[in-house]
Amino acid sequence: MGTITKTTVKYEAKSFLGLAGLKGITPFQIEEHLKLYNGYVKNVNLLRDKISKLLEKGDEDVTEISELSRRVGFEINGMRLHELYFENLSGTALPTGDALKSVVEESFGTWEKWEAEFRVLAAMRGVGWVILYQDPETGHLTNHWIGLHEEGHPVGFTPLLVCDVWEHAWTGYLKPTERKKYIDDFFRNVNWLAVEKRIP
Repeated sequence: MGTITKTTVKYEAKSFLGLAGLKGITPFQIEEHLKLYNGYVKNVNLLRDKISKLLEKGDEDVTEISELSRRVGFEINGMRLHELYFENLSGTALPTGDALKSVVEESFGTWEKWEAEFRVLAAMRGVGWVILYQDPETGHLTNHWIGLHEEGHPVGFTPLLVCDVWEHAWTGYLKPTERKKYIDDFFRNVNWLAVEKRIP
């Protein structure tokens, strides 16, 4: 068990001031979504604390520690993905920067081709995330469908634009069948400057 170390760092829920005045997406929807996010932060801390206590006791029950660690992966990615999602939304119109446009066009040919592909993935049935990633080695951008928070991430790639397409992201103000309306609302509220700042 030498590779597992005691962890005492506690995560704290962040504040997202840019979420005021979103177009379409209601304050009630955001309030409920933030409650879910806070649950991920709480669960990350609880799970890490449980693992630490097992190790302090000298308990080397591989099964229990392994399962707790697996759950940490789900919870911590749920926390981080929600942070990225909320940070790339804003109720204030923020234009696309030249650097972002340039790298999107280099990778997809045109901005329109990139957005069309992103929207198709976001409209796909199932729960998950759609993320525009940048490969740090080539600088190339690719869109990816991510399943249960911890599944499908390309190793080492940088997330630039993150869209939550679990139904909880829109069912506070839309019907479960109105995913496409939510995707439209998502694009109306993207903080493109925040997205551009994520380019390494």
